[in-house]
Amino acid sequence: MKIVLVHPAGSNWVPGQKDITPVANRMAPLGLLSMAAWLEQHGHRVWVYDCLGWDRLRPHAAIVQDILSLQPDLVGFSATTSGFLDGYDLAAAIKQQQPEVRVIFGGVHISAIGAPLLDKFPAIDYLCMGEGEVTLAELADGAQPAIIDGLIWRDNNTIVTNPARRLLPDLDQLPFPAYEKLPGFPKRYHLPLFSYIHPPGATMVTSRGCPYQCSYCDRSVFKQGYRYNSAAYIYAHLHYLRDRFGIRHVNIYDDLFTAHRKRIVDLCTLLATKPLGLQFNCAVRVGHADDDLLHMLKAAGCLQVSLGIESGDMDLMDRHKPGVQLEDVRHTVRRIQNCGLRAKGLFMMGLPGETEASIRTTSDFIMDLELDDMNMSKFTPFHGAPAWQGLQAFGTLQEDWRQMNCLNFVFVPRAIASREALDELYNQHVKRFYSSPGWRKKFRRRFWDHRWSLWHLIRHLPDFIAAKNNFEPRKDH
Repeated sequence: MKIVLVHPAGSNWVPGQKDITPVANRMAPLGLLSMAAWLEQHGHRVWVYDCLGWDRLRPHAAIVQDILSLQPDLVGFSATTSGFLDGYDLAAAIKQQQPEVRVIFGGVHISAIGAPLLDKFPAIDYLCMGEGEVTLAELADGAQPAIIDGLIWRDNNTIVTNPARRLLPDLDQLPFPAYEKLPGFPKRYHLPLFSYIHPPGATMVTSRGCPYQCSYCDRSVFKQGYRYNSAAYIYAHLHYLRDRFGIRHVNIYDDLFTAHRKRIVDLCTLLATKPLGLQFNCAVRVGHADDDLLHMLKAAGCLQVSLGIESGDMDLMDRHKPGVQLEDVRHTVRRIQNCGLRAKGLFMMGLPGETEASIRTTSDFIMDLELDDMNMSKFTPFHGAPAWQGLQAFGTLQEDWRQMNCLNFVFVPRAIASREALDELYNQHVKRFYSSPGWRKKFRRRFWDHRWSLWHLIRHLPDFIAAKNNFEPRKDH
């Protein structure tokens, strides 16, 4: 079967502003690349169409013609909440021109909502719930929809939800993602600026799921279990990226890279004794980053460690990230830096229960940590996250799927006057970090290390200036 897997562009920025996502941080769609590799291993011909893979976003009509020119039998869309409607517009146009082409949607938004999507969006033939590799392969192999676990489908006018599919027990059976299906990879894909020293870069995921249950995290696809690739598999994957594509830096986007300590010890031992000449970034959680492990990560080539912190207000932490104490966060950041690693803090503003006082507390906490870098996302309630239940009691929700991308405030906590007020607070505190003397001193010290990021910034300076202006006070306020 001929299959096209599509990554919709979606809405990745602020309404009314130019979307600079393809310029600032263009990530390979790893989920689709994994499914493409699995399908090809099972005898199918597969293309991956990344709508964000172009220097300038293409109009829908051109994308539809590109897809139909491949004469697919099946077109699959992997959609986040903010990308779903964009993907559906493409699917509807495909079905209008060639109704015989089958369309399937998968991804976290689909797994969280399920059957009601088929009722409301008639251009979709199938929904893939949970992990997609085996479900999609069985459909492509010609199995009857009624016997495919994890599938939601139409039996004439009846929507049928099949039993859930069991998760893959061994992730090492997966082939490496089919990176080669992305035109121009890796040069057309960019890691976040100033997060690496040596280009080109790539991304990878070495586990699925997380044993914790933070309120804001949607576990609809991988559930709460935790499965992982072995150290030998990860080493071989890194080796492949270096030899096949010349990769010199990898961002590992596991939810919790160090949850299984022994595999990280084994991986670090491999990388230290048989170096590949590349660096990597990863994420840890407080309680999974002892000194010995941090020293091993450094010796293995780790450059930067991200730490999910979310808030500096202990009441919010108890509600949304239970089990993490702020003093432990301080201690972990210091130990990360003392091991010669960079520490990046990940935060979230606008959680249910947020107040102007808690925002100031978090901002003060961030400044006190003296982080090497910071990311502040805007709380977005997703259908499959625990925080979705009873959300209306804590504030006002504007359920605009196109804006539900962690870059727009669609939820305003009850104690905050308005969305505009929340945006102003966000801009103030992000600017406070990046204009601080301490951070600027660190940046100047690493100026030469980041020459490739600086060159990329200069080449696209007008776009970045426009993005920076989003953090300036609004003239109508």
